[in-house]
Amino acid sequence: MVRHVGRTVTFLSALVYLVLVLLFSLPKVQLPLDTSAFPAWIATFNGIAAVFLILAYVAIRARRITLHRNLIFSALGASGLFLLTYVLYHMSTPSTPYGGEGWLKIVYYVLLISHILLAALIVPLVLLALFRGLNREDALHRKIVRFAFPLWLYVSISGVLVYWMMRPYYG
Repeated sequence: MVRHVGRTVTFLSALVYLVLVLLFSLPKVQLPLDTSAFPAWIATFNGIAAVFLILAYVAIRARRITLHRNLIFSALGASGLFLLTYVLYHMSTPSTPYGGEGWLKIVYYVLLISHILLAALIVPLVLLALFRGLNREDALHRKIVRFAFPLWLYVSISGVLVYWMMRPYYG
């Protein structure tokens, strides 16, 4: 179904990384919409992706391949909406510093840093798993998913936790 998987994954991953680098290096722009609710939406999309991922795992364990595929597409859709709202929010709004102190601050930064690093790592892994699955290269798909699934799930859940820890500090 997808030819040249390696090139496709490399191109799409590089495109996502480029957008994110530009996002934090260009000056902020004024958007014609109120973005104050975007952090909550960002967390919501992450949470929805996590639910779809868990349901997709349950579906594949029950050998319900079509349901699994549809749930993975739903998780990708939720993650895509997350990325869109994340980009719109951060291209127009200055970063909000974390205001917690003590051990909570340490927990927050460990969670945030692991979330960011693993989010960068899962982009090509998820795309590789997706294309291998669509091409019914099941052995390769399973190999990749052993790493991609728990990392994607962690990133989705940790994104929600980061939001809840930041929530008191949003303007």
